[in-house]
Amino acid sequence: MDAVDPGEFVVRRAKESEADALVGIDSVAAAGGRERVASIRRWCQQGVVVVAEGASGLLGYCVVEYTFFDQGFVTMLMVAPSARGRGVGLRLLDAVAASCETPKLFTSTNVSNHPMQRLLERAGWRAAGLLHGLDEGDPELFYLCQMQTGATHLAP
Repeated sequence: MDAVDPGEFVVRRAKESEADALVGIDSVAAAGGRERVASIRRWCQQGVVVVAEGASGLLGYCVVEYTFFDQGFVTMLMVAPSARGRGVGLRLLDAVAASCETPKLFTSTNVSNHPMQRLLERAGWRAAGLLHGLDEGDPELFYLCQMQTGATHLAP
């Protein structure tokens, strides 16, 4: 994976040693979410994290796993609060879609998460279904992004 964006930040595969930095930009982990911290460390060890990095450091990250009916699934997309509204989330989604190893890439978000829904719509994802029961009173919306496989690589 070797595609570098010429803008103000680069999207690349995360290094295992960057787990602590990712914890620092993740609002849930930084607030003491132990499960999230453990997940970030595990994702970094597994090599499934893509990061956006600017001159000031890491701006956001995205996790793609292939356990959702043998298709790609964006398990997590997090942009540092200070970097929101700068296109970081959109570039991360575009990068993981371009490098997805399967013909389909899915993600989900709560009905209450309007910013994520707007981002997915801007990125060209389409609604694929609704699931009740994960978070009481806040159903999960599933989205699909169909793309060509293996088109782009991320910076090392």
